[in-house]
Amino acid sequence: MEYETPLFFHVMQYANAADRDVIDMVSGNPDWEPPEALREGLREYADLDPDRFQYPPSEGLRELREEIAARRGVDADQVVVTNGAGEANYLAMARALERDRGSELLLTDPVYPYYPGKTTLLDGSQRFVATDEEGRLDPEAVRAAASAETAAIVVNTPNNPTGAVYPEETMRELVAVAEDHDAILVSDEVYDHYDLSGRFASALAVDSPNRIVTNAFSKSMAITGVRVGYAIFPPELVADAKRRHMLVNVATTRPGQYAVLNALRETGPDYYERNRERLRERVETFTDALDAAGAEYTTPRGSFYVMARFDGYPGTLENVERLIDEAGVAGMPGEAFGDSRSDWLRFALVTPRVEEAAERLATYFE
Repeated sequence: MEYETPLFFHVMQYANAADRDVIDMVSGNPDWEPPEALREGLREYADLDPDRFQYPPSEGLRELREEIAARRGVDADQVVVTNGAGEANYLAMARALERDRGSELLLTDPVYPYYPGKTTLLDGSQRFVATDEEGRLDPEAVRAAASAETAAIVVNTPNNPTGAVYPEETMRELVAVAEDHDAILVSDEVYDHYDLSGRFASALAVDSPNRIVTNAFSKSMAITGVRVGYAIFPPELVADAKRRHMLVNVATTRPGQYAVLNALRETGPDYYERNRERLRERVETFTDALDAAGAEYTTPRGSFYVMARFDGYPGTLENVERLIDEAGVAGMPGEAFGDSRSDWLRFALVTPRVEEAAERLATYFE
């Protein structure tokens, strides 16, 4: 079996090798400060006894799992602390396929490219369900695509790359489709703190044995390098997930878990609101420049990505490289996210140079 290297790495390597200044709008690495309590937790951890630098419990520090469980309204035994949302999604998709209820995963188009990659890794097959122009998913389209072969329905809300936010009625219907086909809804909610619409609803709002929710602190606390995420499983699915997690990773970083726990306990809602407001301002700045460039674009309701389409400039890897060389702006090719957005480019608004990048694009395409 052969695996393709994700295009993210190719684009970042190309941009890093460029002979000019390039503004990175590829990766989803927040450029703002993590909570001060997280830094304090890491400093405090450095002075703990040597036994605290050994393996933690495989499923995660009990105190952190209890804190997550209390916030999410579940039992702590349902929580597995993972190496970011990436591993959480891997465990969730694996558990869905291991139930032997089918080998097909329903994915959205456009799609976060790691979902198809993980499907291949797990020896599953994929079927894509198109979203509308704003990235909204029609549960009836999912129902029409579902079959006896459907092992899981994988969604991401708020969404990367479209910025769509699925409301409660959508999540309830998606859980219902999963239940009707004895499949698993895997809901990746890693951007939940970046809901700009006020309409985000977690799949946890629906009590069901047919849903798994994944998340991480990578985006919400601006700590993508710390690698602390989690998955919440139905009680009957969690034991095997813990075993797979132990075999694949043994455990997740102990200092990172300690620091995240400290940040959860000590960080107020104003931290997250400041970052949402920062993002709202960047969306306005960037889309104003896209207007000036005559581009069509999506206005995100959540997450921190904007997709744009420039007339006569499809979203191919070749055109992304041209944009790096000639405009000094690095985005992602729309073709990386599926067939439906192959004419588009995706830009991450996690750089303090958003206004400068917007000006470069407007000048390049004027």
